Amino acid sequence: MHDYPVIVFTALLILGYGVFSKLTEKSIISAPMVFVIVGIIISFFVGEEWREGINAKWVAPIAQITLILVLFIDASTLNLKALMRDRRLPMRLLFIGLPLTMVLGILFAVPLFPGIDIWKLALMALILSPTDAALGLAVVTSEIVPLRIRQTINVESGLNDGIALPPILICIAVLAGQSSEETGVAYWSLFTLKQFVYGPVIGGLVGWAGGSLVDVASKRGWMNHMFQRLASIAIAILAFSLAEMAHGNGFIAAFFAGMLLGTRTQEIRERIQEFGEAESQALILFIFLLLGMIMVPIAIPYWDFQTFMYALLSLTVIRVLPVLISLLGTDLSWGTRTFIGWFGPRGIASVLYLLMAIIALGREGNEKIASVITLTVLMSILLHGITAVPFSKFYQKK
Repeated sequence: MHDYPVIVFTALLILGYGVFSKLTEKSIISAPMVFVIVGIIISFFVGEEWREGINAKWVAPIAQITLILVLFIDASTLNLKALMRDRRLPMRLLFIGLPLTMVLGILFAVPLFPGIDIWKLALMALILSPTDAALGLAVVTSEIVPLRIRQTINVESGLNDGIALPPILICIAVLAGQSSEETGVAYWSLFTLKQFVYGPVIGGLVGWAGGSLVDVASKRGWMNHMFQRLASIAIAILAFSLAEMAHGNGFIAAFFAGMLLGTRTQEIRERIQEFGEAESQALILFIFLLLGMIMVPIAIPYWDFQTFMYALLSLTVIRVLPVLISLLGTDLSWGTRTFIGWFGPRGIASVLYLLMAIIALGREGNEKIASVITLTVLMSILLHGITAVPFSKFYQKK
């Protein structure tokens, strides 16, 4: 297999970075930054066949499994009781800030990219709306930053990828079905029912039943620690697969399976989450390597002034302005509001949603929006990684 060198190199890179991972926690160097940059360097030495690597058969299942685990783990770490108790800031960001970010992203895209289908521009804006707190890890782990602010950023990034998923799926469905005759009211009604009712219901049931089963079996001494950890993958994939078999949306099902995970014992829940996070992290790093090695070289020919302008706007005005609006009336200072607005990095969710869109729609005709998303994520990895530590010290001076 010609893929073995890449697999071996990825394994060595994960191990090599892991050796020094503790030392990099408080530095401006992040794991995504390292893997993307190494991927870009490797791209100069690989053959032309790797330019088509995004269409390789193994890319789709890896991207799907990564997205399933990311959605499941993000949702499973959510403490619903704590969220309802301290819901004010996260709810404002999720249900005021996020929709405003989506709308503003579309409004800026239309004049910057004339001639491109409005549905494609909407898809681009939606894919770039979720945030990834892991790209500013020093912020959410720093004791310098107030706990309330760290939790707000964490909860927002943990939930906005799941909230952004339904409109992204609608855009993909519209674009995929533009040449189809099945676009009537009955078709869309049935599509909406299957995707956004079957998925949550099946996913929620699987998460509750699977977690409850693990809880009962563990308490009775039937289930050892290793299989408690393996349950994370089993429940997430089971929810995805059953929903897809019923013609619902498997990704939404995976998210709801995590959110309604039936495990009530804290130790067992932590084992499930820790193993799932470790497995998803390995896959995420591999995706970031592919971003640098395959997606950046493909995108470079399409980068122009408008692309750079939109990427910069996406990380600043399109993100920060909705955050400032959503936090009006709170007791936060303007400096803190701007701090939260800046730390809305675009990361793994945007990359995975882009891969999902390319797999569903193909590369042809979608090169421009793919190049914009790739550039925005690349800039975010570098800018948010570099500024996480120094900007966190903002609170030391207050």
